[in-house]
Amino acid sequence: MKNTLAFFLMILMWSACSDTSPSTASAETSVEQVEVKNDWITLFDGQTTEGWRGYNSKDMPPGWTAKDGMLMFDTELELEQDYEGGRDIIYGTEEFDNFELYVEWKIPEGGNSGIFYHIKEGYGGPPEVSPEYQLIDDANYATIHDLKSYNEQFGAAEPEKLQDWQSTAADYAMHTPDPAKKKLNPAGEWNSSKIVYTPERVEHWLNDQMVLSFVPGSADWNEKRNSGKWKDAPDYAKYKKGYIGFQDHGSSLWFRNIKIKKL
Repeated sequence: MKNTLAFFLMILMWSACSDTSPSTASAETSVEQVEVKNDWITLFDGQTTEGWRGYNSKDMPPGWTAKDGMLMFDTELELEQDYEGGRDIIYGTEEFDNFELYVEWKIPEGGNSGIFYHIKEGYGGPPEVSPEYQLIDDANYATIHDLKSYNEQFGAAEPEKLQDWQSTAADYAMHTPDPAKKKLNPAGEWNSSKIVYTPERVEHWLNDQMVLSFVPGSADWNEKRNSGKWKDAPDYAKYKKGYIGFQDHGSSLWFRNIKIKKL
């Protein structure tokens, strides 16, 4: 009888441990996942250009400044007029491989810029090596700038028009955003962009909507890479870790709330 009672007690104790252990482990795992998920790194303090510098330079190119919570390229300052160096900038404190990058931005009418990642220095400019999330005034750029001669070299049917691979949120000259999902605020208004990069999948988001995704290094990716604009750029997208950067294309630019999360 004593042996039987002891046996049932052991069964009850084992059941209790079995019921509580997984939930405890799940709770601990959930807390850990939340902590990792919320581990954002701020790339701009809202007040200074600390951490930022020109591509292939130790200094910020003239025209770039921090003002009113924004990282800006201000053409009204006219500081860039006699400057002959490159005006693209990088966050030069740390390189990133797999990440989720978030930034808010606006451009003027006819404006053009881009977000670079996996940048390596020592080249003529970031576009030679870095994929680009395109930022541009979709509605007005082609009416203000002459695109015909540039686009004719790529066999565009209507070269005078802004091509889909040149439009905002495109993986520039590679993958195009879904127009049905794309909601772009007009020039002069704020937009938000997010890039998620892993070796298995890259996502481009615009104003909280994912507008394109692709698999880097896939057969489709390689076909685009080897047949389009980048066919003569041997190191394009070669590096899987590098700096984050912004492109200056001659217009005023405004960025804020720049942050990144390692994945």
